[in-house]
Amino acid sequence: MKRLKILRRWFARKFGLARLLCLALLVVFAALRVWDPPPVQELRLRTFDMFQLIDPRDKKGVRPVTIVDIDDKSLAKIGQWPWPRTRIADMISNLTSRGAVAIGFDVVFSEPDRLNPDLVAGQMRYLDDATRSRLRELPSNDQILSEAIKRSRVVLGETGLPAIESELDKTLPFTGVATVGEENAEKFLFEFPGLLRNVPVIENVAAGRGLFSIKTERDGFIRRVPMIMQAQGNIMPSLSLEILRVVTGTPTLLVRTDKSGIRAIRIKGAEIPTDKNGQLWVHYARRDPSLYVSAADVLDNSVPPSRINGKLVLIGTSAAGLNDIKTTPVSSTMPGVEIHAQVLESVLSGAVISQPNYALGVELLAALIIGMLVIIFTPNLGPVRLVLAGALFAAILVGVSWFFYAQYRYLIDFTYPLLSTTAIYLTFIFASFVREQRQRVQIRGIFAQYMSPVLVEQLAQSPEKVVLGGEERELTIMFSDVRGFTTISESYKHDPQGLIALMNRFLTPLTDVIIEQKGYVDKYMGDAIMAFWNAPLDDAEHQVHACEAAIQMLEKIDVVNREREQEAADGGHVYIPLNVGIGLNTGIGVVGNMGSDLKKNYSVLGDSVNLASRLEGQTKEYGFPIIVGSRTALAAKDRFAILELDFIMVKGKTEPEVIYAIAGREDVMQSAAFQRLRNITIEMLGCYRNRDWQGALDAIERGRCSEDADTLEKLFKLYEARIREFEANPPPEGWTGAYALLTK
Repeated sequence: MKRLKILRRWFARKFGLARLLCLALLVVFAALRVWDPPPVQELRLRTFDMFQLIDPRDKKGVRPVTIVDIDDKSLAKIGQWPWPRTRIADMISNLTSRGAVAIGFDVVFSEPDRLNPDLVAGQMRYLDDATRSRLRELPSNDQILSEAIKRSRVVLGETGLPAIESELDKTLPFTGVATVGEENAEKFLFEFPGLLRNVPVIENVAAGRGLFSIKTERDGFIRRVPMIMQAQGNIMPSLSLEILRVVTGTPTLLVRTDKSGIRAIRIKGAEIPTDKNGQLWVHYARRDPSLYVSAADVLDNSVPPSRINGKLVLIGTSAAGLNDIKTTPVSSTMPGVEIHAQVLESVLSGAVISQPNYALGVELLAALIIGMLVIIFTPNLGPVRLVLAGALFAAILVGVSWFFYAQYRYLIDFTYPLLSTTAIYLTFIFASFVREQRQRVQIRGIFAQYMSPVLVEQLAQSPEKVVLGGEERELTIMFSDVRGFTTISESYKHDPQGLIALMNRFLTPLTDVIIEQKGYVDKYMGDAIMAFWNAPLDDAEHQVHACEAAIQMLEKIDVVNREREQEAADGGHVYIPLNVGIGLNTGIGVVGNMGSDLKKNYSVLGDSVNLASRLEGQTKEYGFPIIVGSRTALAAKDRFAILELDFIMVKGKTEPEVIYAIAGREDVMQSAAFQRLRNITIEMLGCYRNRDWQGALDAIERGRCSEDADTLEKLFKLYEARIREFEANPPPEGWTGAYALLTK
């Protein structure tokens, strides 16, 4: 059991749980198709019905069959059924004289005619003995019918019974049937326990005899007609097959079989394909009233000769009272005799349809191939492509099935592969839905505390926008830190709860500002904050938003400091202000879900991150609370007061970086005071990098005399110290003005 669990987990990791479930579904559906329960059969049959409704058999002027209809008109004129056999004999004689090729009866004459003269003689009470004697000397009606049958080519109808009613007369003839193939045909045939035959006097003289019994499907439709059956232990042809055997002069029917069942029945000059049980799929044409002539008109000899000459004639009934109305795919009210006519027309015109014995293998193979394609490729598709792929697979299945029907009249079921594929497809959709919901929960859990609720919801609704596994993106990274926080912490050494409250007091507004400006808070490191922009959601102005957040953070700290100063004055405490340094840098970083199996964090790595951290550390050296890298400054130069500070070489990097300070927003940038300070700074840096030490010192002195000069005092002192050092120890040849940072 433990090994089974380990194996199952290995498969789940290797192939994915959804794929494993779909493979199991593929096996289940294959087993279901082999079992073929009634619901599966009926779905398949309804599909074939649809094909016939869309494209029924086209007669194309071929009319090999005429139906002599014992219709309501005939019953009204001649009387109730059954008629005297002499009437039937007259009908046969008239049809034969008009050139009928063969005559088949969709009725059975199982008992002697009740109007036979000898029976009448025994039943009439007031006949004199002479009349009674003369009646008994007359030939019977059955004998008269027998004589008419002898002079024609007649195939008598017989019917299968649900039980044995009498022993069969072994002297009566049966049609010869032989099996050619790997299996005995008897094991595949439909079987009727009993058989109802015609009276011997006409049975013996008929050219043929066949069953007109038709097996209905579970839903009452007639789609297939057994061409050969077993009845009371004897293999017998259907009425239509026997008519074909008689007119082709075939002495013995040959039944071809293979391991899966019956494949076809051969008569002279033709092979009729069947299903494994010997049934012919009837290729129906739409109901054709022109097939019918009234039996009354045949007896009156008023039927045009062209309707009989050269035709196969079937005698049956469409009268509602005789209860021989069937339901077919193309008609809800088709007389049973017309079904036999449709069979004859299909075979004689070569327009037969069939479901080959290998159809099951084709369907299973199609389900396997398409199912595997879905399993392999569907998980990698997006929702739109998933729907398009599903529609494509469905169209392929329906199209291939229709192609085989329209071109070759093969019935290949597409419903089973479609059901199988749809089940797999829906499983993937459900798995995708569950995965997306889980991903949304995961995204909300990861980002809810570090991004604005609006952005978090955008990510939850469009989880594809975030790559938790890691990706390279251009980011703007921020590091902020409180200057001198160690001194502040020492003042709370007896009040740790107060220290925590203080940290929450200033970290909360700083965090709110970052989130409001579309940033993501990566982590808190004591009093420090790391954040970045342009991930997980795209932000076209991430540099501008990061700079605006930095300025607002300083403003929030000023508010907190004023509140704390007032509180200290009211409480008599020592007030130590909070001063924040912020470093910003824009560059390529790898962002994604990082950590261990126990805990992960959505974070970023890369040289650009390291530089942002170094810039934050330099704020105390240059005297500006916000220092940014060159790419950040270039993107924000039109929106903020940007001041170039230095050309530095960061430890661990081979390329120097120009760094800048952000002195304020656009209003500061437009002020005359800032313009003067910036010009002085540019002049100082130009002289410095050209080794004009005195020119640089002069620029510094003029700067100190300017308005707001105290803003640059720390920067001026830094460059004064460097210049004094370079005056004593000049820089080497090839010096570019880059200064290697000594501190982080």
